[in-house]
Amino acid sequence: MLEDKNQEKTSLAKLGEFGLINHLTKHFKMHHSSTVKGVGDDAAVISSSNKEIIITTDLLVEGVHFDLSYMPLKHLGYKAVMVNLSDVYAMNATAEQITVSIAVSNRFPLEAIEELYAGIQLACDTYKVDLIGGDTTSSTKGMLISITAIGSAKKEDIVYRNGAKPTDLIVVSGDLGGAYLGLQVLEREKQVFQVNPQSQPDLDNYTYIIERQLKPEARKDIPILLKELEVKPTSMIDISDGLSSEIMHICTQSKTGCKIYEDKLPLDPQVIATSEEFNMDSTMIALSGGEDYELLFTVSIDDYDKIKGNPNLSVIGHITEENEGMNLVTRANQEIELKAQGWNSLQE
Repeated sequence: MLEDKNQEKTSLAKLGEFGLINHLTKHFKMHHSSTVKGVGDDAAVISSSNKEIIITTDLLVEGVHFDLSYMPLKHLGYKAVMVNLSDVYAMNATAEQITVSIAVSNRFPLEAIEELYAGIQLACDTYKVDLIGGDTTSSTKGMLISITAIGSAKKEDIVYRNGAKPTDLIVVSGDLGGAYLGLQVLEREKQVFQVNPQSQPDLDNYTYIIERQLKPEARKDIPILLKELEVKPTSMIDISDGLSSEIMHICTQSKTGCKIYEDKLPLDPQVIATSEEFNMDSTMIALSGGEDYELLFTVSIDDYDKIKGNPNLSVIGHITEENEGMNLVTRANQEIELKAQGWNSLQE
């Protein structure tokens, strides 16, 4: 829908910091009894009894992590929360609270920030997490969003990256590579638009992969599913930087090697078709694409019967001894050393 250029915009300076925070957070509901005090005091108060507290934080910077020429602000707010919740679920924990801090330049009116917070609120309501605080300030360059997520788990339920053992199976939720290819489609359409602003993109063939990029979902369901199946992973991580980078984190911290099988990688048909269109190798995209926010974990081989055939899970390989290295086994049965070629925000 085209924006009404004549619509009156509200200056953020007029509201002031506390007025802005009150305005943006007044409709947020609390979902957890552990949230004693949320927004509105010097600090949040969270009660804890016999559980471990899980804390994670991520910083998203305009021009590095997102491009507002094709990322709607509501989607950005939602995605910024997902990025953080995914890390909590990767610890086999329950996400309960978030804090949100933003820095914005004066090119953003109140209505733009309201859109951002509408996405944050949708994420909070959908995933049942409480917004309990944060900060707002001005920026000389664009927008920055920093979200901290807080969760909890029983000590015995927490899963780290360093528990994988040789013969453990390597399992991934969902499918891979869609978010990266969605980004390629959006970047292509942006370039077409810059050459011809009258062109209207036809994105019907790319709906799934574009949604994977613009509105990813954190896998809250997987820890619940594993509990129902009576499976506790030996290690777990979320796929933000690419499958190869993430399995290398697990192997390095667990002091093991691994074998990933090319023919076992779960790929959506839209990923395969779009890879061919862009003349890209779908295996490389699955290994290095990133931003899928699926969960990658290892389980004891004894648990194979509990997870086999589950439509949410794919067994893609197994853990080996450290001296065997970290390898991809191709369809031709050749072993290729895995390389961490995923997303690196510090690269120029």
